[in-house]
Amino acid sequence: MIVEHATHPQFLSNTYLVADGEGGPAFFVDAGGPVEGLIEAAARLGVEPTHVLLTHHHFDHVSEVGTLREQWPKLEVLIHPLELDLLDGIAARTVQAGDTLSFGALEVRPLHTPGHTAGMLSFLVGDRSGVGDAIGGRGGRGHTRSSASTAPGGFAGGEALVFTGDTLFRGSVGGVRAPGHTSYTDLRDSIMGTLMELPAGTIIHPGHAHPTTVAREWEENGFIRIWRGLDPQGTDACLALGEPATLILLGEDYDGGKKAWVRWADGSDDIVPGSRVQPAG
Repeated sequence: MIVEHATHPQFLSNTYLVADGEGGPAFFVDAGGPVEGLIEAAARLGVEPTHVLLTHHHFDHVSEVGTLREQWPKLEVLIHPLELDLLDGIAARTVQAGDTLSFGALEVRPLHTPGHTAGMLSFLVGDRSGVGDAIGGRGGRGHTRSSASTAPGGFAGGEALVFTGDTLFRGSVGGVRAPGHTSYTDLRDSIMGTLMELPAGTIIHPGHAHPTTVAREWEENGFIRIWRGLDPQGTDACLALGEPATLILLGEDYDGGKKAWVRWADGSDDIVPGSRVQPAG
């Protein structure tokens, strides 16, 4: 499997080109970064991409679809049904959890990971040539998967990687205040109930900034450590988005800033930009 990527200098959003080897089938995941280098990479590798798999509808993940279609007019764009009507002027079809996409020896399983948006998809990609073996060796929760076990998306094969869009980043998590968002509970469940159930060695390619692994996030991500009960929740009073709240965690974010987990007066939780949180008083 070959993975090339480009990162937008302002948004830090990633566009990925994935290929089943040189000259093999290929596809893109998202289309928000500068794509000229990826077009050149496709030529160098001798591949002709057939699909763009969109994690969600936000501009910084879809803005270059038109450029890619100028190069490959027959590119098929796929997105979750809940995101389809939110695409602005982009013709697309739908894909959802339970579907399977094949690109040569590569198998792609969409995982529904809502929170940042209602139809957010993560894409689990693995090599079907290893079917019968476990994906990696040790699961994210510390248990060993047998050769018959499967990841949440249903894939059972060789080593895998997952494209997580804006659900999970290296050292951080997605916010739930962006257009089309759902809830903190959805985001937590998407991370802990789906992504962290993938084997520890699974490589995570996020929608922004740098790659990581399930193992690294399981042990080092501050949000996940609190969800696991390893670290205490914060108790300091604060103002978040101008409203009184309790600051549970002020964590690092992918762009060098901060991401805040806050609890409102009614007991509900939220993930908001750290720049919108101030000490009370």
